[in-house]
Amino acid sequence: MKIKNFKLGIDSNLIKTFYFILILAIVYLTLYMQSANAQTMTNSDYILQMGNLNSFSGQASNPTYNVTYTGGQTGANLFSGPNYKVKLGFQYIYPFTPFRFSISSLLVDFGIISPTVPVTRSNVLTVDNSSAYGYEVTVSQNHNMRVNTTGQEIPATTCDSSTPCTTTSANSWTDSVNSFGLGYNCANTSGTECPADFTNSNYFRPFASSPSAVIVMSNPNVGTGQQVTITYKVNIPQNQAAGTYTNVLNYIATPSY
Repeated sequence: MKIKNFKLGIDSNLIKTFYFILILAIVYLTLYMQSANAQTMTNSDYILQMGNLNSFSGQASNPTYNVTYTGGQTGANLFSGPNYKVKLGFQYIYPFTPFRFSISSLLVDFGIISPTVPVTRSNVLTVDNSSAYGYEVTVSQNHNMRVNTTGQEIPATTCDSSTPCTTTSANSWTDSVNSFGLGYNCANTSGTECPADFTNSNYFRPFASSPSAVIVMSNPNVGTGQQVTITYKVNIPQNQAAGTYTNVLNYIATPSY
């Protein structure tokens, strides 16, 4: 058996064709490739670099709503470890604003009240809201203002006799000689959070008693520092028994997701 030596070779024309194609590819990439945009987030402890892989995103609104949207994210999730937390994907910007509700004062003291001389006090309700469908704040009282040892009460107001009010419909209360009880007014501070029936500072409602509750503040949109001012008004007749009258108001703030 004979073994012959042989050599492997490449055709010189093939090499020329390869280099020509390679040069065309480099020219194409140089002239037509667009720059890639990415987001970079940094602080003293970390650097996060990422591209935006959304298929679509944007914001839409009209006079009654405001909505942002994102779609096509393939890596949406919450990633966390002992020393970090990364929220990646669909609308994770909003949870950075937690839902908060606060009342400026937890005690409303009317002091000494004289008959037919109305006394008013106020406090401020504040909501920070990041929920997609807004929130509601409801209010109720445990009972009418009462002297617990005797059972004597200051009733809930019915407003002026010519313009009666209910727990869900505010109306005018300006008559201090004939109209008595406890009521409240809601005034917008930052937007339009109060129910629409509170048309001015003389419009009041009586408090609903638990377990019933009514909406006193609401907003369908995301926002911070949303505020209303609640004004409480008490007026008593000449024959109101002396005593220390108290009750408890229950405000409940509920976000909608």
